[in-house]
Amino acid sequence: MHIDPLYGTVEEIAEAVRLNEVSAEDMATLALQAVDAINPRLGAFTDVTTDRALAEATEIDAMLARGEPLPPLAGVPVAVKNLYDVAGVTTRAGSRINRDNPPADADAVLVARLKRAGALLIGTLNMDEYAFGFTGENAHDGACRNPHATEHMSGGSSAGAGASIAAAMVAATLGTDTNGSIRVPASFCGVFGLKPTYGALSRAGVTPLSPSLDHTGPLARSARDLALLFDVLRDAPMTAPGPSPTMRELDKGADGLRIAVAGGWFREKGFPEAHAAVEKVAKALDVSDEVELPEAGRARAAAYVLTAAEGGAYHLERLRERAADFDPDTRDRFLAGALTPSAWVTEAQRFRRWFRDRVSALFAAHDIILAPATPCHAPKIGQKTFVLDGEEVPTRPNIGLYTQPISFIGLPVVAVPVWLDGARLPIGVQVIAAPDREDLALRVAAQLQEDGIASAPVASII
Repeated sequence: MHIDPLYGTVEEIAEAVRLNEVSAEDMATLALQAVDAINPRLGAFTDVTTDRALAEATEIDAMLARGEPLPPLAGVPVAVKNLYDVAGVTTRAGSRINRDNPPADADAVLVARLKRAGALLIGTLNMDEYAFGFTGENAHDGACRNPHATEHMSGGSSAGAGASIAAAMVAATLGTDTNGSIRVPASFCGVFGLKPTYGALSRAGVTPLSPSLDHTGPLARSARDLALLFDVLRDAPMTAPGPSPTMRELDKGADGLRIAVAGGWFREKGFPEAHAAVEKVAKALDVSDEVELPEAGRARAAAYVLTAAEGGAYHLERLRERAADFDPDTRDRFLAGALTPSAWVTEAQRFRRWFRDRVSALFAAHDIILAPATPCHAPKIGQKTFVLDGEEVPTRPNIGLYTQPISFIGLPVVAVPVWLDGARLPIGVQVIAAPDREDLALRVAAQLQEDGIASAPVASII
């Protein structure tokens, strides 16, 4: 198989390394060169782990030379959000305060699993401060720019996780998602993102934002890559070479799945492109059913209460001692959370149980629900407001309009990138499944990619 290494998927790169068509050292070198050439224009990386990447590549090439079987991600360049501990690197978490901390002693669990699977860690990635944001505009490290149009946002909080893949600096990344922080950059940057079921993947060694809402997950350029990465990250039994367990499910496609479009809240407020993308996907899948997630707007509000309250409690000591070192926007939301009445938190948790039960009932009759990922294409960097339903509203909080009700109850979602005719920027659609049915969401995503409805082209910036 001949691939252009910069454009290859995870699956393609791993196979090319296994077949000795390209060395792991070459892959590491190409990725590092790409970061050196492209990152100054994007601000996707905060730390580059050159020595580690080259050392990991040497190990892979030595295994191949000895005739040993290679692990499933052998020679694949990856990067992780700077919320994950990486041995020898300070976990900044997008903050000024944390960069005073000593380097991490050990890798986060998921970073260690990537290493064990043969991936080459190229570095750590830019993000909104303490993962509390949707824009990717970091007050300390600078804004992460959209590779498809650099005057636009990458989306956040896993900003560099989306931008670095779209710009072909790496083939896959790890992000986190509390209220939409994988799905938003996937939508804005035009890549595939998986927010698994709450608790499906380890959060050990990851700085928390809101523990009852935090998820970890991968981003990549294909649905097949997400399936492979998901199996690696959940430590599923695998036999290499060959497809992983979840990858084998993808051949079933979307046939036989009961799919509906989310109505109500998810039909309201968004820009025309958000609804056009859902309609394009629904038409391709021959979907006509519509369901309504009851009180989705209230679910979004409750998610905000819990995020702010839990985040404010976690950062309370920092707020007391170093308030001036926060991004003022982040600080003020954490302060509001720290002052949230406990009765509000109790009511939000009580409502979460009610909402989960109502949405679970919908999955008795449907396997998949489709919804917009973001209300619009990526806004411009520095854009403080936009107009929704004739009302001017703040940009930052309203980017998560459609993602927050879903992560509020921990459902698995694949964000698939859609390009509308004549559009300069992509926009994502959420493919939502019942708990622990990532396989179904990935089947639909893979079908959409195979049919050319969803795609993740490399940005022209390279």
